[in-house]
Amino acid sequence: MVKTRHCAALAVLAILLAVSCGGRQGRKNAGDAQEDSLATAETVTPEAPKPAAVDTAMRNPSKHPLPEEPYFDIVTTMGTIRVKLYKDTPKHRNNFIRLARSHFYDGVQFHRVINGFVIQGGDPYTRDTSRIDEWGEGGPGYNIDAEILPEHTHKKGALAAARRGDLANPKKESSGSQFYIVQDADNCKHLDGEYTVFGETVGGLGVIDRIARTPTDRYNRPVNPIYITRIRPNDELNKRALEEEQRALEEGSLPDAAQEEAPPAMEAKPTEPTIEIQQTADSTVLRGRKLKHRE
Repeated sequence: MVKTRHCAALAVLAILLAVSCGGRQGRKNAGDAQEDSLATAETVTPEAPKPAAVDTAMRNPSKHPLPEEPYFDIVTTMGTIRVKLYKDTPKHRNNFIRLARSHFYDGVQFHRVINGFVIQGGDPYTRDTSRIDEWGEGGPGYNIDAEILPEHTHKKGALAAARRGDLANPKKESSGSQFYIVQDADNCKHLDGEYTVFGETVGGLGVIDRIARTPTDRYNRPVNPIYITRIRPNDELNKRALEEEQRALEEGSLPDAAQEEAPPAMEAKPTEPTIEIQQTADSTVLRGRKLKHRE
């Protein structure tokens, strides 16, 4: 009987010990949860947008040809800026297309915003807040030869390539990825002839203004981060531009075909001088329109 009571006492003691340990463990877990919650609350930072799903046009560029002057949508967390790239700055155009297709710009920030001047982005370092002191120095690891043309000025919405200063960069080579968009043309006139302008804004000038007016710190960085979620081609506008290019090509070939079928002009009027039409070096043809290059 004594033995039975002794066993029962041991069993009760074991149960009490188990409950006691479980209670301490439960309080410990609750404390851990509270500490984790406080830590999370104290370290919350704005998250960069996740890269968008791969565009079909990006994945299979050969199946989605682009016109000579393609249109791209720069999709930001404050709206979309639609740009057209110039064909007479092919190195910058092709580089921008390649980076956009490889999703290089997805999730980078506008790291330099000056109201009444420009907004600047394209630095991959801006994905990492621990490298904030290096923002403005990042890129793909190469520069681009300057393609500065007098007819491409810093008008509002002009898309231009950032670069290092003249002392370190006498050839005015452009950054491999960083670009800026003009918000105020009057305050950017002095940049003409100094930086490569390789495109222009065709939609979203109001978005540029909204970004430019955002509050910034003393380093011209937005207080609330502004991200480029993605840059992708505008399929509708590019398709339309390709059709226009094709029509211009067909219309331009008609006179040659008619000339082959008609009798030569010299046989009909042998005394008339032959007039030779040549394309001069100081002009180009853009969709059937002749554009003069200023000297």
